[in-house]
Amino acid sequence: MILNKILEQAHALMKKAVHEGGAVIDGTCGNGHDTLFLSNLVGNDGHVYAFDIQEQAVENTRARLKEHEVLERATVIHDSHTHIEKHLQEEHKGMIQAAIYNLGYLPGSDKSIITKPNDTITSIQNVLKSLKKGGLVVLVVYHGHPGGKEEKEAVLRYVSSLDHKDYEVLNYSFINKDRTPPFIIAIEKNV
Repeated sequence: MILNKILEQAHALMKKAVHEGGAVIDGTCGNGHDTLFLSNLVGNDGHVYAFDIQEQAVENTRARLKEHEVLERATVIHDSHTHIEKHLQEEHKGMIQAAIYNLGYLPGSDKSIITKPNDTITSIQNVLKSLKKGGLVVLVVYHGHPGGKEEKEAVLRYVSSLDHKDYEVLNYSFINKDRTPPFIIAIEKNV
């Protein structure tokens, strides 16, 4: 297949935005796959802030990073992504290269614990404040679960309202798939 699948596209975008030595955010670390991916992109001199509200996700992420010997490149935080700003080191405020979110629920866990529209929008707003010019936010939107449609619609309304002079917003989706396939919203902060 020539077209990237959704997660491949999300990672392709991250590769373009993240450079060695940079600071990045994984807003929903889940099982640690994106945190590990970002830890490899930033290298030994970079830093990843990884957030999750579930203790199991935090433990899974730390274990994955430790297994791959990159735990020192990340701060894994058991807190809501709405509080990102309070956890950033001063030197990283306004210098975040990129952030990634997987909206929905933690695979293999309690499906009633989901990302919420207001929390997600607050988090995006906070990340945009700390994003450097030319920085990128990638939202992988899973919306086929209870509450997913409401979050999808709220997030789309919010990102559609961002001033085009300040941000470019892209929607990457497969439109001929059955059910409710995930899609990407990418927000680039204009230079």
